[in-house]
Amino acid sequence: MRTVHHNDPTMDPGGFVLLADAVPHVVQEIRYYSTYNFIGERIDGYEEPCALCTQEAARALRAVSNEVFVRGYRLKVFDAYRPVSAVKQFILWGIEDQDVRMKPYFYPALEKQELFARGYIAKQSSHSRGSAIDLTLLDMRTGKELDMGSPFDLFSEASHPDYRGVTEEQYENRMILRGAMLRNGFLPIDCEWWHFVLRDEPYPDTYFAFPVSSAYLRK
Repeated sequence: MRTVHHNDPTMDPGGFVLLADAVPHVVQEIRYYSTYNFIGERIDGYEEPCALCTQEAARALRAVSNEVFVRGYRLKVFDAYRPVSAVKQFILWGIEDQDVRMKPYFYPALEKQELFARGYIAKQSSHSRGSAIDLTLLDMRTGKELDMGSPFDLFSEASHPDYRGVTEEQYENRMILRGAMLRNGFLPIDCEWWHFVLRDEPYPDTYFAFPVSSAYLRK
């Protein structure tokens, strides 16, 4: 029996589902549960390496998955719902000058403080509303991610969806993902080819705080 948090709607996961339950073919590599991310440690609030999202976003992603599956691809998800505590950790990390251990991998050409001003890291994240997703495509023939010209969370101009410094094949791969997402109700952003938000998100003004945890979802 789920405990309903009447006093704090940000702690109520009633409108959320496990993405793997809704999208049968999805592959997950939840980076903020691991230490391989731009901070270099597991992020606050990520208690399990699983993707959660709103029921509405999950339905739309299932439609995306069905579309690309016919073309030989599977969705690979890096992040979905992100608790407010994770975003707070990002902000505190941005203020702290000394910790730049992951700079060579994720922001080689920028100072960490620039990541907020340039829009790569938000002080209030659409992910915390539950209908944003970071993802790429996996080629079922090779078992590898499609080459998008830059890796997930590379904070660089090279990750802008319209960046033309990539090869034609890399650009076309980005457009395959983008086209499928847009046709099924998602909107892109201008600085990250992997990030999309559901156009008609159900909680446009709520920033949720419950943990990324299948156990919490099923309470």
